[in-house]
Amino acid sequence: MRPRTLLATGLAAVLLSGCAQSVDPIERLGKKAVQRVESYGPARADGRPYRHWGLPAPLPAPPRIPARTTARRGGLPPVVRRVETSDKVVFLTYDDGAEKDPRFVELVRELRLPVSMFLTDSVVGPGYGHFARLQSVGASIQNHTLDHPALRGLPYTGQRAEICGQQEKVRSRFGIRPRLLRPPYGTYDRTTLRAAADCGLSAVVLWSVPPEGENRGLRAGDIVSVTSGETRGPTLTERTTRLLREIQRRGLTVGRLEDYL
Repeated sequence: MRPRTLLATGLAAVLLSGCAQSVDPIERLGKKAVQRVESYGPARADGRPYRHWGLPAPLPAPPRIPARTTARRGGLPPVVRRVETSDKVVFLTYDDGAEKDPRFVELVRELRLPVSMFLTDSVVGPGYGHFARLQSVGASIQNHTLDHPALRGLPYTGQRAEICGQQEKVRSRFGIRPRLLRPPYGTYDRTTLRAAADCGLSAVVLWSVPPEGENRGLRAGDIVSVTSGETRGPTLTERTTRLLREIQRRGLTVGRLEDYL
C-alpha cells in the first residue's frame, strides 16, 4: 500500500473514532448541569470548588424568593439591624472598599456568594476596577457615603451631599443606583433618613453581628459586618472562608440581602 493511501486510511480511522465518541450537545449540557448541582458554584477540575476554599461541604443555595421592597414609615426608609425571616440564611456585608484582595473575587465567583459591598468613594480611590470585577461575578454594590463622616448631627445639606454624591458616583462607575445605605460607624439621625429617602434609598442597613464578632452565635437573619481593611493578619478571603465554615456549622447559608429588603 502506498504511503499516501496509508495516511488517508489512518485519518479516516481517527475521524470515525472521534465521531463514535462524540456526545450530543444536549447530553453534554445535561452533564454540566449535574456537575453544577453538586456545589453552589461553577465546578473546578474536580467538580468541588468548596474543597478548594477549605469548606467541608457545598453551601446550600439560598431560597429562591422574589425581590421585596421594604415599606417606608412616614415616607422614611426603615433602619434594619437584622432580617426577620424563618429562612436559614445570614447576610455578608463589607464596608469602605479599602481591601482589594484579588482572591476574594475568585471566592465570590466560584461559590457564587451573594455579598453586599458598601463603598466609600474616598476609601476606594482608584480601585473601582476591582469592585467592577466583584459586581460582574455577583456582588452587589451599595452606598457608604462619599467621605465616610459620622452623619449624625450634620445639617441636612451636608448629609444629602454625602449620600446623594455617592449615589451618583456609583451610578457613573457601575451603571446602577444603590438601594441600601450603611451610615459610617452606624450613626444616624432622622435627618439621615430624610436625606436617604431624598436620594432614592429604600433602607438604612446596620448589622446584628459586628466586625470581629462573626463567630459568636450566628442566627438566621443576622446581618454580618465582616472585618475589612486590615493590613495585618488573615486576608479578606481567609476571614470570609473562616466565617463560611462557622455558617455551615450552624446549619445556615448565605442569602442576598437585597432579596429580603
